[in-house]
Amino acid sequence: MDCGIFTSKSVLLFLSLVFWAAGAALAYVGAYVIKSYDNFEHFVQDKYTLIPAAIIIGVSVVMFIFGLVGCCATLRESKVGLSFFFLIIMLIFAAEVAALVFSFIYQGKIKEDLGRSMNDVFMKYDGQDAETKAVDYLQTQLQCCGIRNYTSWSNTTWFSSHNNTVPLTCCKNTTSTQCTGRLDQLDLLNTEGCEDKLVNLLQGVLGYAMLVILGFAIIKFFGMLSVCVITCQTGNRRSGYQPLYA
Repeated sequence: MDCGIFTSKSVLLFLSLVFWAAGAALAYVGAYVIKSYDNFEHFVQDKYTLIPAAIIIGVSVVMFIFGLVGCCATLRESKVGLSFFFLIIMLIFAAEVAALVFSFIYQGKIKEDLGRSMNDVFMKYDGQDAETKAVDYLQTQLQCCGIRNYTSWSNTTWFSSHNNTVPLTCCKNTTSTQCTGRLDQLDLLNTEGCEDKLVNLLQGVLGYAMLVILGFAIIKFFGMLSVCVITCQTGNRRSGYQPLYA
């Protein structure tokens, strides 16, 4: 077999395996969501919460079909199948490039957007509502206190209405009875702000996602080149079929 044909087929077969692996991963996620819903069905009464899980499973089936089409078209060198597979790869490649561009643009705007939203959420903190749970979770998970630092709480209504104290989730040990949230107990408090920590976390996640997207985009690019190579080589041969093991 011609080296170019063999390499091109190998790339396309690998790409088909990528589709299958992605489909299996999505199916697992969808099944996990449905299982989680079943475990807490007494608390979650809205049946529409299953729609995302159904969509995820549906997409996984489509991904599996795309992988099957690519595998069969590659082995049989079907022009129609390869053309369809090329179109699929090109659309996904375009979507990945768009996602990469938007991720790059948004990465520089994370700090600005977070600054506004965090100010609003922290100002609404009252110890009871959804904003309270979000702030408590953030401060506990990131081991931080306030927006820029612990002194940011002095500008909130919570601070003035609770004897100039910060929430107990600012404590290094939230189960400790010694930490009362007073600012004269700095050795018991997390003093770093949450904004910088959250920005670093989100930028790190986004950077990792960009690398993954770039890697898959490169694979798709070589996949499109492989389809072109196989199609051109097939057109130059009298027999339109050459098995991979030949």
